[in-house]
Amino acid sequence: MEIIPLSYPLSHSGDGLSGERVAIAMGHFDGVHRGHQNVVRQAVTHARQSDMQSAVLTFSPHPKEVLGHGDHYFSCLTPMQGKMKLFEELGIDLVFVMKFDPTFASLTPHQFVSEVLIPLGAKHAVVGFDFTFGSRGAGNAEMLRELGGTDFTVDIVEPLFQNGTKVSSTYTRESLEKGDLETVHALLGRPYEVVGTVVHGDGRGRTIGFPTANLDLKDPYVSPSLGVFAITAWVDGKRYGGVLNHGMKPTFNKSEIVPVMEAHLFDFDRDIYGTEMTVEFQHFIRPEKRFGSVTELIAQIAADSDRARQLLSEL
Repeated sequence: MEIIPLSYPLSHSGDGLSGERVAIAMGHFDGVHRGHQNVVRQAVTHARQSDMQSAVLTFSPHPKEVLGHGDHYFSCLTPMQGKMKLFEELGIDLVFVMKFDPTFASLTPHQFVSEVLIPLGAKHAVVGFDFTFGSRGAGNAEMLRELGGTDFTVDIVEPLFQNGTKVSSTYTRESLEKGDLETVHALLGRPYEVVGTVVHGDGRGRTIGFPTANLDLKDPYVSPSLGVFAITAWVDGKRYGGVLNHGMKPTFNKSEIVPVMEAHLFDFDRDIYGTEMTVEFQHFIRPEKRFGSVTELIAQIAADSDRARQLLSEL
């Protein structure tokens, strides 16, 4: 899969920037949830049936971040590197990553089509039913079809629903922040994951018999609820089960204000400081709470570990 960074105005030669005729899926795709996957797969299917390259046009940073819709969108469900991995797994050949800035945001719908899509070699476009484009979202999916005219065709993908609610990045964020991992799994079609580097913590876990890997996240992920989770973790290409506490460590820290992620991996005893680790959140076990003594804390961690092992054995 080839990744092509873009900024407006495009610099290109020939009929298409990539030199290819493309079937292109468009969107920000935060989370690459099941609704997004339907859009991308439809582009891949059309490309294969029509002897085209399959492509994604996505945007960085999040359009709502640039347009001033608050800090909420500074965090992400899936950072760019994670999205690239998922697009490749879905069979995409090309990913165009458009820099979303005020200049690009000011394009009219007609300019977006004539100065971006057509130069990219688009012969077919696939978008979700709620896709908007152009300044202030003036264009919608039906307008895209009209503007495509004889240059490209358009497929509009209808929404999916989970528990009577539309599958969306917002629904995924809300479910994750509530600790509703069952819904998160259903929306994403996979466990929610974060990637970070193992860093030194206060070392207390080892002194009480439960050494932990403290995770320094690589990107501003949407945080799951505070509490204890059964996890699977990838270290150096190998998968381990474990239990993770996401919170303020209230038993030891009375004034800690920044939540931390500490993972205790089962059947694991290696020095992995500085190593990248991927954590998959499998089950929510309980909210975080303060314990009256270290003895009580040790007993609860042991119980949490037993519960996590049981839950992970059922995967």
